[in-house]
Amino acid sequence: MSASHFEGKDAIQHVVERQTHGIASLAETHGAEIPGHISSYADACREVAFLLLILGVICEKLFLSHDQILLILGVFSCGLLCWKIGRSAWHGWSRLERLHRLVEEERYEIENNREQERDELIALYGAKGFEGKLLDEVVDVLMADGDRLLRVMLEEEMGLKLECHEHPLKQGFGAGLGAFTAAIIILLALLFLPHPLTLLITSLTSIAFAAGLSASYEKNRVISAVIWNLGISCLAFGTTYFLLDFILS
Repeated sequence: MSASHFEGKDAIQHVVERQTHGIASLAETHGAEIPGHISSYADACREVAFLLLILGVICEKLFLSHDQILLILGVFSCGLLCWKIGRSAWHGWSRLERLHRLVEEERYEIENNREQERDELIALYGAKGFEGKLLDEVVDVLMADGDRLLRVMLEEEMGLKLECHEHPLKQGFGAGLGAFTAAIIILLALLFLPHPLTLLITSLTSIAFAAGLSASYEKNRVISAVIWNLGISCLAFGTTYFLLDFILS
């Protein structure tokens, strides 16, 4: 057995280490439980709604007219739209690039360390309850098919879920749609309902909608998610509002 491959660890310790490495690669904004484009949509919708709310409050405290505020928020929304699309797509490309690197690393191990990969398979399926002749047959079948072996090692050893990695442009589209949804709701409401509370109500409504959507896909408690998101938003809004009052008084 190659000590350089296992780095002084036995097969089971090596598998645990690789699983930890694989799980870490999924610990990002768009986790494995919710589709990436849905996560991007909800995140962009929340962020744009909150930023427009804060910017609107600042503009009001500076005594700008309603038309000026509407124009500033509209221009700012266009910039945010481009930013959210580009950032989400780049983030997707970054994750995809990392996945490709992990695939190539595992492919190299399979091609150059077959005996060690066999030991890892025995450790993996032995832990699942396979033993004796059945364990040997399962390992032999997997070792005979390089593509199947690669997929098994990526998913079983490293904890990767290959089907969860969406195309970056799809994630970018989701983020763009989320940003557009929040912006268009807020801007149209300000255009047709020029009331002092319009911005606050529409922003919080957009944040609540995005939080509920995200929670429902993740099978979490929707009401709890909505309350927490609204509470955090109100805290941040109140902090901004009263700090501006204090600074400008």
